[in-house]
Amino acid sequence: MRIALPFFLLLVLPSCFGSFSEGEKYFRQSEYEKAVSEFSKALFLNVTDIKSLHLRARSYEELEDFQSAMDDYKAILRLEPQYAHAHAGIGKLYWKMENFRKAENHLLVAAKHSPEDFEILFLLGRTLLINKRYESADEFFQLAKDLRPEDSKVYFYQGMARSQIGDLLGAAGSFNMCLRYDPDNLVAKYNRGLVLMRVGHISWALEDFEAVLKAKPDHVEALAHRGMVKLMKQDPSGCTDLQQAEARGSHYAKLHIDVCR
Repeated sequence: MRIALPFFLLLVLPSCFGSFSEGEKYFRQSEYEKAVSEFSKALFLNVTDIKSLHLRARSYEELEDFQSAMDDYKAILRLEPQYAHAHAGIGKLYWKMENFRKAENHLLVAAKHSPEDFEILFLLGRTLLINKRYESADEFFQLAKDLRPEDSKVYFYQGMARSQIGDLLGAAGSFNMCLRYDPDNLVAKYNRGLVLMRVGHISWALEDFEAVLKAKPDHVEALAHRGMVKLMKQDPSGCTDLQQAEARGSHYAKLHIDVCR
């Protein structure tokens, strides 16, 4: 019996203890519960395996077990305090929990240690935008844009940031580029119309509002702004647009309806 025991253990070990490669395979196949089980078994043998901790955290995140994911990311940081993707993971978790201040703090650290990671820079830019740090958001969107110059989302959010800091021509340029790569983005088209209207390019603004209304006739704010642009062009039918928009609850129309009385 003493001779057989080691052989028995050799037979049992492969089934009792997982491997990173097996866990990674389940993770790539979106079988997150199996991935968690496999990484947990692997970590039983090696509690400091950062790769297994990282992908187990990601698996927990996909399963929306945010507390377990947070615990794993924090365990990684105890082992390697500058591990960028653990900070990014915690930042993403705080984003999902709508704690944008804490998300910003961790994403800033992640960006410092991994300045070439598009996803980190992009999410940090969006977080800064929500936290009303518009100039910083613009800067990080610029960095993200340099990494992926054909990603329409970066141009869209950079346009929003630039609108808030008063860089209207820059915002118009960002929305132009967004629409180059995503021509069906009605939100970008509407916001470009707003910016063009504010800088005095009313004919182009009118085109944008009409394009939005053609695709989405119930967009009351586009209707209201089209009405105002028409009036700026001395077209009296603009009052009809404003009146209809006001009747349908447009805040902008209610503020400007007096021009038609």
